[in-house]
Amino acid sequence: MPVASSTYWNQVHGHTAADVEKDLEGLQTMRNLGRNMAFLIRAIGAERAKAGLPLEERDVFTSFADGK
Repeated sequence: MPVASSTYWNQVHGHTAADVEKDLEGLQTMRNLGRNMAFLIRAIGAERAKAGLPLEERDVFTSFADGK
């Protein structure tokens, strides 16, 4: 599963919105996360448009007759 990363822990700190606005490092981290998420979404979309979705196997199911 693709996971978008950032530069540090994906969080900001503060008790109020005004406090959060003072957490410049946290806001920077969130901007980096947002850009990385947007890049990943666009990259997946471009590959999906080019190659389609991978095949998914759904015809075999495990069923044990003895219930174990």
